[in-house]
Amino acid sequence: MEIKVYKEIMEASDQIAQQIRDLLDNFRIFAINLISSPGSGKTTLLERLIPVLEESGIKIGVIEGDLATSNDAERISRLNIPVAQINTGSGCHLGAEMVHQALKGFPLAKINLLIIENVGNLVCPTGFYLGENIKIGMMSVPEGDDKPVKYPLLLNVSEAIILNKIDLIPYTNFNKDNFINYCKRINSKVKIFETCATTGEGITEFVDWLILKSKT
Repeated sequence: MEIKVYKEIMEASDQIAQQIRDLLDNFRIFAINLISSPGSGKTTLLERLIPVLEESGIKIGVIEGDLATSNDAERISRLNIPVAQINTGSGCHLGAEMVHQALKGFPLAKINLLIIENVGNLVCPTGFYLGENIKIGMMSVPEGDDKPVKYPLLLNVSEAIILNKIDLIPYTNFNKDNFINYCKRINSKVKIFETCATTGEGITEFVDWLILKSKT
């Protein structure tokens, strides 16, 4: 009975996620589900990423997921783009119903790229479809080069992995070759981008790939 109940919950969630996908397709919006652990630099990355995307003619909207506060949404709103904050309370991930509600009243006609910044967690968000086109995982140097093998589910569902805070490599025992090999061992097709969100290093390469991906 417990398995059946769980299956029904997941099926209901997937149905709502498909409604989101249909809605976004209607407006020709490409959606990203960005997943990482807390403190990896997701919001700082977006602050760097969004202006570069806008220079390429991309119009962006952001949904911010967090347990509490609207701090991240306030930061992103300073870039003068549409943004919605979702607070999950004790929830460890965003759900399709939450995203569906956040999109009500969202100016979808004014964007062609939606970035969903999920709650900081490398496990729970990987198993839930939110109507996105792709999932992108993000890890950072201080978390260690063995992070991919500790959280293989993220690699399995992600089309790209962003390795952030590469400026800290000289000050740690982080082995970049090990990190890349671990990623490729789990998902041979995954793209890996090396970035420093505070300086902007690697942002252009990621933007070029993202624009190409959104057009395929």
